[in-house]
Amino acid sequence: MSTATAASHSTAGTAALEGLRGLVSDWSSDRRAFHVSWGKAMMWIFLLSDTFVFSCFLIGYMTVRVSTTASWPNPSEVFGLNVGGADVPLLLIAIMTFVLISSSGTMAMAVNCAYRRDKINAATLMIVTATCGEIFVGMQAFEWSKLILHEGVRPWGNPMGAAQFGSAFFMITGFHGLHVSAGVVYLLTVAFKLVRGDYDKSGNYQIVEIAGLYWHFVDLVWVFIFALFYLW
Repeated sequence: MSTATAASHSTAGTAALEGLRGLVSDWSSDRRAFHVSWGKAMMWIFLLSDTFVFSCFLIGYMTVRVSTTASWPNPSEVFGLNVGGADVPLLLIAIMTFVLISSSGTMAMAVNCAYRRDKINAATLMIVTATCGEIFVGMQAFEWSKLILHEGVRPWGNPMGAAQFGSAFFMITGFHGLHVSAGVVYLLTVAFKLVRGDYDKSGNYQIVEIAGLYWHFVDLVWVFIFALFYLW
């Protein structure tokens, strides 16, 4: 190999190595692409992929619902509660929805506090938001236990009508409940790091907004689940 060829290969290798180092440096330094930080961009990509998953579940549920020949249980009766001797339809679901939608308000307030660098109030509001999420998951666990223990609903069967009811219900609400539970852990972790001062040095509290994007997505998905599963 000639000296010129070897020098050319050496130069190309050095350029490739420098290019790789530049890519790593840009990624690790949170460089902005299209005026959006990497953290926010990655969260949007994750939420987009999660939207496809929930869409597949809900479309599958609607397909089963309109194609099954067996009678579908009446949500007002299945998810009703007996209060003072009277059956109140969808009472538990209404409370769950109110709690979760209210948590979006506290999350939005936390983001506003973070942009004002008020980390104590931001962390407090995030803890309140996470508490609402915990209450929601607790009520969902009560709803599951009621259906399983008292109504006899199973993923493979349903004494009240169409067998697909149980599998659709546990899959969709369980997957959403998993997201809420993960969100609770996420919010509490960020709140703890806020109080500890992990973001004080950089002065960048955008992580609160990124966590808010996830939480608002979880709330929005519940609106569709509520409308299609409990009101249809």
